[in-house]
Amino acid sequence: MHETKEINALFHLLDDPDQEVYDTVASKILLFGKEIIPNLENLWENTVDESIQERIEQLIHRVHYDDLQIALQQWSKAEAPDLLQGAILVARYQFPDMQPSQIVTEIERIKRNIWLELNNYLTPLEQINVLNSMIYNYFGLKGEEVAYVRKNQFFINQVIESRKGNPLTNGIVYQSLCAMLDLPVYAVNIPRQFILGYFDTFYDFTEMPKPDDVRILFFIDPIQGQIYSHQDVEGYLKRMSIPRTPYYFQPQSNKRIIQFLLEELTKCFQDDKESYRREELKMLIRMLEEKKGDE
Repeated sequence: MHETKEINALFHLLDDPDQEVYDTVASKILLFGKEIIPNLENLWENTVDESIQERIEQLIHRVHYDDLQIALQQWSKAEAPDLLQGAILVARYQFPDMQPSQIVTEIERIKRNIWLELNNYLTPLEQINVLNSMIYNYFGLKGEEVAYVRKNQFFINQVIESRKGNPLTNGIVYQSLCAMLDLPVYAVNIPRQFILGYFDTFYDFTEMPKPDDVRILFFIDPIQGQIYSHQDVEGYLKRMSIPRTPYYFQPQSNKRIIQFLLEELTKCFQDDKESYRREELKMLIRMLEEKKGDE
């Protein structure tokens, strides 16, 4: 953005010790939107005072965050929000300059390889075996249990780059591929787990859920593609002393999955200095609140 007299004047006030003055200046700078970022970066490079650099960094973060809020709101209002795009938006929180096209290209490449191996004569289990072979052997995706110290495993760009995720991000990759391949695989609500169900039909998220009208053929653990039967899941619920309810076997909407991803990501920021990040993520979570009947 061309540096006008107004921008120059605002930049000169960034070192004002009066918090009220700074807040006013910051608000005015934020109104310029993303276009002001190169100017702020240039200012940062030419500033020696660390406290001013910190203020500039905060401003750049705020500009990116405001932009992300708008993008997430638009995504959530779509008739059928795309799961992969939702995960990309979450990754933008930490990596605002990331290139989504690289992620999409890689996912498309895996999809093409799977598609070449699929045919109409395969059973659902055989289809999933093809997927598992491509995702975990050919692409080499690895999975680990959720650990909040491994923050990068919550960001889809890092998962694709490192080929290592947790159940949630691996599950998002898996379900996204299934959606692209027209396979009725959805995340379900089993407590303390993030697993997928292969349904016997596609689910219409625009309709009210019918608790007794859920037909899951089998379950898939996205960490490494392990297949589980109904008996396995029922056994798990019994071992954990969790009463069985139909809700556990309903598919989660894409919006709910991304909301859950944000909820889990929030737990990665436990340091007092990161409290503002927790608040920002909670704000994004609230933006995705679903009214009853939306799922």
